[in-house]
Amino acid sequence: MSLVESEETTPLLKGYVDNEEDAYKSRWRSIRVMYFTMFLSSVGFTIVITSIWPYLHKIDDSANASFLGWVVAAYSLGQMVASPLFGLWSNHRPRREPLVCSIFINVVANIYYSYVYLPPSQNKYHMLMARALVGFGAGNVAVVRSYVAGATSLKERTGAMANMSACQALGFILGPALQAALSVIGEKGYNVKIIWLQFNMYTAPALLAACFGLINILLVILVLREHQVDDDGKQIRAINYVSEGKRVTVIPEVEGDIDQFAVLISNILFFVILFIFAVFETIATPLTMDMFAWTREQAVLYNGIILAAIGFESILVFLAVKIVSAKVGDRPVLLGGLVIVFCGFFMLLPWGNHYPTIQWADLQNKTTVELSLAYTPSANSSVEPTGCPSAQTWCQFTPAIHIAQYITSDILIGVGYPACNVMSYTLYSKILGPKPQGVYMGWLTASGSGARTLGPVFVSQVYTLLGPRWAFSLICGIVLVAIVLLGAMYHRLIAFSVRHGRIQEETG
Repeated sequence: MSLVESEETTPLLKGYVDNEEDAYKSRWRSIRVMYFTMFLSSVGFTIVITSIWPYLHKIDDSANASFLGWVVAAYSLGQMVASPLFGLWSNHRPRREPLVCSIFINVVANIYYSYVYLPPSQNKYHMLMARALVGFGAGNVAVVRSYVAGATSLKERTGAMANMSACQALGFILGPALQAALSVIGEKGYNVKIIWLQFNMYTAPALLAACFGLINILLVILVLREHQVDDDGKQIRAINYVSEGKRVTVIPEVEGDIDQFAVLISNILFFVILFIFAVFETIATPLTMDMFAWTREQAVLYNGIILAAIGFESILVFLAVKIVSAKVGDRPVLLGGLVIVFCGFFMLLPWGNHYPTIQWADLQNKTTVELSLAYTPSANSSVEPTGCPSAQTWCQFTPAIHIAQYITSDILIGVGYPACNVMSYTLYSKILGPKPQGVYMGWLTASGSGARTLGPVFVSQVYTLLGPRWAFSLICGIVLVAIVLLGAMYHRLIAFSVRHGRIQEETG
């Protein structure tokens, strides 16, 4: 095969302009589209998270808290499968392609979720499938992270990753807030007969997420351009040559190898971080319904407000992380975040002599009320039982968690988790350096998705069978193991350029 190298060196991908100032503006416009994509992905997930349990229980009363774990985990299982595939796709083709494809899948899946009540039976399995497809579409997070990592210099990286996490947190705020606002529609809502739709507090959020997805597709098509820079922020230009009559573009090879052991440790730490937060967000609604005797509507509303507050707190943390990490380094911030998360889960351990309301008492009261009103035809005898279900035997001997404990834990986890989250994949992108990161980011996202798959299943099973004392004690143990691992491997988690002696090691 004969190669005739072109005298002209051109940018890596179509859409780049030679003027450096225009290239800089185009690069950051594209990065902001990725911020927005991450924001909408977060909204699409959190906008239904607090209502999944009551919606599941409403459409299929055979579903229990254990099946809830599988429904929540289905999202992450779909994402785990899709992330490496979309990452590989983005390494060889323009990122616009996997992004548009994945977002379209997400839109269709959200519409499917809005109609899972229609089948005459097995509705819970339709919800399971819908959430798995939503998660499959969310596999584009790997593409988003690899794009931002490749389009920023080493100096810009932490700030850009923190900004992306802030956008994710903003979606984390807006999602539950929108769900809380849409809860005023109520469980009955409105029937749109022409399209067989029950527009209520459960279906409206998913339909809104589908609309957001359509907006996202338009932005990716119209605004996104491809850019790749080195660790110093200089645009990487590809060499064009003619091969067998065709014009071919190749990326110059970067010297040096990636520390694969550091990659493995980073994936393990990211798994733990996502695992513990998946546990927290999964158990929030059942826990509060059991401990505080909240109704389904109260649990959706109050937890939506709490999660929105945590999201706002997270934005403040991301802003602080950008400043603190510049002074002390990324690794100390990650370590401090894990310690705070440990304190948050330790705070949830039950103590005292106050016990939760048992649901059988409510059922007895309901029966008494129905009997006394049996001769009153206009009476409303539909009373929703509240409290800890009698089937959960631990309710009889495990102290209730106080509301102050729950709120304090929320605050601590709202500080520790975002710090861990942004530092884990900032460090990861720096370890990879200027190498193509699509597949690696796909594996990182798959690692987090695996955690989100196992976390809900783990906590729903342990919580249902053994109660909060065992569930949160085990989580504390897992966080301690992560802290020890980070301390032991601290010296290996350094940037690619630092490892190869091209720049000085960061502070801390």
